[in-house]
Amino acid sequence: MSRLKVGVVGTGGIFKAAHLPGWLAHPDVELVAFCDAYRPSAIAAANEFPGAKVYDDYRELLADPSIDVVGISTPNAYHSEIAVAALHKGKHVFCEKPDAVNAEEAQRMADAAKAAGKVLMTMRNNRFSEEAQFLKRAIERGQLGELYMGRCGWIRRRGIPGRGGWFTTKALSGGGPLIDLGVHMIDLAMWLNGNAKPVTVSGSTYRKFADRPDRSGRMPEGTFDVEDLAAGFLRFDNGASLQIEFSWASNVEAEQKFLEWRGTEGGFSLVNDRLKLFTEQDGALIDASPSFEAPRVPQHTANIRHFVECVLGREEPIFTPEQGVDMIKILTAIYASAESGREIVL
Repeated sequence: MSRLKVGVVGTGGIFKAAHLPGWLAHPDVELVAFCDAYRPSAIAAANEFPGAKVYDDYRELLADPSIDVVGISTPNAYHSEIAVAALHKGKHVFCEKPDAVNAEEAQRMADAAKAAGKVLMTMRNNRFSEEAQFLKRAIERGQLGELYMGRCGWIRRRGIPGRGGWFTTKALSGGGPLIDLGVHMIDLAMWLNGNAKPVTVSGSTYRKFADRPDRSGRMPEGTFDVEDLAAGFLRFDNGASLQIEFSWASNVEAEQKFLEWRGTEGGFSLVNDRLKLFTEQDGALIDASPSFEAPRVPQHTANIRHFVECVLGREEPIFTPEQGVDMIKILTAIYASAESGREIVL
């Protein structure tokens, strides 16, 4: 069997750190084309792959009929545009999160994938950790009972990415830590609870660190028109509720990434990838801390491996484009709630 030929659009930091190792780890993948609006970046990536083509316009890459799969790792604002165009050209698509910057664009992606009969998957790497996979099996077996109250977040003390660049420019990113970090933990919470549908959302956002000088006393340059903290409350159609909080900068003790669900038969907390289970047996309260002996596979690599296996028909996708639409509906509703001061009904 010939290998899947992959063309990459966006060859910056997230491609190098997360996507490239994933593509290289799969024996049935061949990287054949690289595109970036900053052509020297695409050239540098292609230099590692003899014979690879270089483009600075993604449309030229999509016109190549030999390319089977398009990997997208551009700024957020371009995800939907490129994905829809690639699907219309009959390519499978793997896209960096978030799916899109608004629900309409996410829906166009889902519709295009359905019409083309191709696999569209957006990065959901946190589903592929050993802890998440363990929890999913336990929950599906009913060991925690009904999950009804959750809490998740990713809080940084000082961790604003690319200040003044596309991360902090709403027209390119779609938002701040909510759309950057929130995708990860909200998705994991929803996936573990059976991908229940969101029905109402309430949120608040804050921008308190954008205009502060750095440690040298210099004032920041560039654009910073997104929030640096977002918080909210979600209700789902199965009766469950979820509290959320995400920040790039806030005065807390330390950075923390966390998720917890409370169930009728047990609960868990996952804090900075450390898992604890809480249950009861014979009148005694029991805390357990599972450990995993198998070598850890990087989450992004595992996610891309799963995507490739789905394209090859060997596995069924654990992520669907409709789940991506629900995610973007939640994020945009939180922003709308923060702006209006009211709960949003989805």
